[in-house]
Amino acid sequence: MANNIQHYIDELHQHRIWRSVFRSGSGDSNLHRAQAVQSNVFLHLFAVKSRRRMLEFSATWYLGALTFGTFLVLVITGILLMLYYHPSVPQAYADMKDLQFVVSSGVFLRNLHRWSAHAMVFLVFAHMFKVFYRGAYRPPREFNWVIGVVLLLITLLLSYTGYLLPWDQLAYWAVTVGSNIASAVPLLGQKIRFMMLGGNSVNANALLRFYVLHCMVLPLTAIFLMAIHFWRIRKDGGLYAPDKPAKEGTK
Repeated sequence: MANNIQHYIDELHQHRIWRSVFRSGSGDSNLHRAQAVQSNVFLHLFAVKSRRRMLEFSATWYLGALTFGTFLVLVITGILLMLYYHPSVPQAYADMKDLQFVVSSGVFLRNLHRWSAHAMVFLVFAHMFKVFYRGAYRPPREFNWVIGVVLLLITLLLSYTGYLLPWDQLAYWAVTVGSNIASAVPLLGQKIRFMMLGGNSVNANALLRFYVLHCMVLPLTAIFLMAIHFWRIRKDGGLYAPDKPAKEGTK
């Protein structure tokens, strides 16, 4: 039975349609496997080979993977929340009340989104501290370190732009304080505040701008930079794992 299945798989790999879709990697050699990974738009983010100690739990604590996992949870729950939300001043707060009292499992959905956002901020900071402590920002990885810093800023902006969407007192005054702080920037402060709010006060224009930033601009930018971040990890030789010190009496 197993031999028959393997025979059918081999015939499939040699079929003209299969070969037209998967140009490389149909053989069993390491070269063909490497070509299959590098020519696939999804698999090329993964290394063809990895050192065993790089996969140990103590090497990275999987902080990067956990951060990416929380981001996926935020994307899924955010899309579901968008089905019940209108970015308008008279309706935004009413939608929040409907999520709490009318929509089935609405409270769970909103809290899952909120706590995932908190977890992502914590994990991003922990990941950055871990990378800095292990010296993974050193050449040739300095470009990926810069990408990581930008992703940290985007994570904070995602949390901040989500503040205004419930349109309650906490949201209103949090954005008011934040925009007033931005106005204190020398020379460009007032222009930055005007660009943030779409006017001179926190009103419907500000809500719409924060909604677009939170749901479209920042997530798409984060996805683009994450792809570069993962790609650079592989191009730089995989996850950073410094050589272990040699034991005494060994060469």
